Amino acid sequence: MIYTVTLNPAIDYIVNMPSLTIGSINRVHEAAIQLGGKGVNVSTMLKTLGHQSVALGFTAGRTGAALEEGLKAAGQSVDFTRLASGFTRINVKIKAGQETEINGAGPLIASADVEALAAKLEALVDGDALVLAGAAPPGAAPDVYARLLARVQNRRVLAVVDAAGELFRRTLAHEPFLVKPNRLELEEICGRRLADEPKIVEAARELRQKGARNVLVSLAGDGALLVDQDGQAWRMGSVAGNVRNSVGAGDSMVAGFLAGHLSGRDFGQALKLGAAAGTATAFSAVMADQAAVLAMLAQLPEPVRLGAASA
Repeated sequence: MIYTVTLNPAIDYIVNMPSLTIGSINRVHEAAIQLGGKGVNVSTMLKTLGHQSVALGFTAGRTGAALEEGLKAAGQSVDFTRLASGFTRINVKIKAGQETEINGAGPLIASADVEALAAKLEALVDGDALVLAGAAPPGAAPDVYARLLARVQNRRVLAVVDAAGELFRRTLAHEPFLVKPNRLELEEICGRRLADEPKIVEAARELRQKGARNVLVSLAGDGALLVDQDGQAWRMGSVAGNVRNSVGAGDSMVAGFLAGHLSGRDFGQALKLGAAAGTATAFSAVMADQAAVLAMLAQLPEPVRLGAASA
């Protein structure tokens, strides 16, 4: 089974309008509700690709109840830890020529709440996958992901981490199966600018030396790079298109890669499925459906090996 953890899920209110004028009334032309948070997005795309998962994390208040009910209605399995106070955040995603986001803070998380979530990880067994995705909510310590990984350390669980900063760094000692920084996050982690492909590959190899087994770097319109657990580097190209939605694109890539790997694809083909899922979501108004992912998979070029494998 695949388990996803979203510490700070959200209800995303996505609005489209021709322009946005601050200090004035703005009329929405089109609107949609998306149940989100990075781990929730991973679960959504996994289901689209035919892989069931269990969504874990924290919910609170009426908005949290609505999020859980919505996910269940969509056929997803959820086992959130309910908080005693606060409410699950609402994010506003404004698409008016450029994208503008107003993201809520979310409820306060106490140490006891984290422990209650960690206790649920005792259900994981060898062969399961655990996806930790997104930023920490108010009150959560920067070692919260590392604490969760420590609970499954002695089991053969495929751990996936999509986070940034100290929250991410502290997970490397637990040798996660996959990490997925974007270029800016990788630059922040490594402390230098990564101006070209060789420098990005070099930085990805550094993360492997620090513990990550596979490093997938999303490059927006430039595709993606992967350094796999055998030390082989791969480049995944892109296709031209109209980017309509950046929300969930990186999460879709994580889900596609994981689904490809669990289906027995080699790392190159898992990378391609990840790129197809991520790009299809970027080109869709909301999270892409299966038809859009499969159509994108047919359009994308084959991944390219970059030189000889290196440890």
